[in-house]
Amino acid sequence: MSEKIKVVQYGTGKMSVYTMRYVYEKGGEIVGAIDVNPDVIGKDIGEIMGTENKGVKVVSLQEAENMMRETKPDIAIVTTMSLISDVEDALMLCAKLGVNAITTCEEAFYPMNSNPNITKKLDEMAKQTNCTITGSGYQDIYWGQLISSMAGSTQTIQKIKGSSSYNVEDYGIALAKAHGAGLTLEEFDQQVASVDQISAEERQSLIEKGEYLPSYMWNVNGWLCDKLGLTVKSQTQKTVPQTHTEDIASSTLGMTVKAGMATGMSAVVTTETEEGITIESECIGKVYAKEDFDKNEWTIIGEPNTTLIINRPATVELTCASVVNRIPDVIQAKAGYVPTAEMGELEFKKRISH
Repeated sequence: MSEKIKVVQYGTGKMSVYTMRYVYEKGGEIVGAIDVNPDVIGKDIGEIMGTENKGVKVVSLQEAENMMRETKPDIAIVTTMSLISDVEDALMLCAKLGVNAITTCEEAFYPMNSNPNITKKLDEMAKQTNCTITGSGYQDIYWGQLISSMAGSTQTIQKIKGSSSYNVEDYGIALAKAHGAGLTLEEFDQQVASVDQISAEERQSLIEKGEYLPSYMWNVNGWLCDKLGLTVKSQTQKTVPQTHTEDIASSTLGMTVKAGMATGMSAVVTTETEEGITIESECIGKVYAKEDFDKNEWTIIGEPNTTLIINRPATVELTCASVVNRIPDVIQAKAGYVPTAEMGELEFKKRISH
């Protein structure tokens, strides 16, 4: 009989309700959970999941290392923040202890092209302790593998063009404000768009200092180039305000976004490659009007042209299922910081086990 995979859940918010349940349903075992929120520290994870008690209580950051040394997990699932600098401590703790880690952090999907210093530190520590660190989630399939699979059935490619949209109302006020929702167009230009109105040299300097703020697609384009064997020649990012012709009430912002004001933004990342293939990908985050819905659309322009459209994807569930299905791949991967582009195809796992 296969041995159960032991998992520590790092971060017990909305995503963890799914990741923990999916781990149990696929035959794994949650042996520990960590959070910074005093309201959940000390709670049984069953209470967070909405099930019977599991006999595993959430511990604070201060107790995390001792708990992990005692439970000896095979892997940690980190579901907290979106920037690699925000999850560095969590991933470094795992690397130091020789515990594999997989995170939903969007930048962690391919952080070597946006924060090489942190990536290098994590890579070196993980190699020393013989474990693997990676990022996965919705983008592993819907902005990554599906596109590389389409490319596999294409004779010649000139351009890969992608677009994915999401409602900032679903993710809280910090994300909504970061997307410029509720600003006038003049305010948007000053506060949001100006960040990317810089030269290639200035951007590279920020990247090397670990101060660059990539949109989600910045890292996706790097992942796609890795997966497709393309060599990046240049990469740029531009933010564009989104508007609507009518007023839209935003419960997250606590205001009505007037017609013509920014409802959010589109971030467009354009990558030119040595092979002559351009990748242009866009993520659109905005306050939705009643007719809007989440959509994922990718087109390969070449011989032949092909377009893939996925309407109303269940992003949270797809993210969490991708992470849990990836667990055996991470455990079997080489040591270091290894993007999932180098782990082979993500496949459905009826059970996760050694």
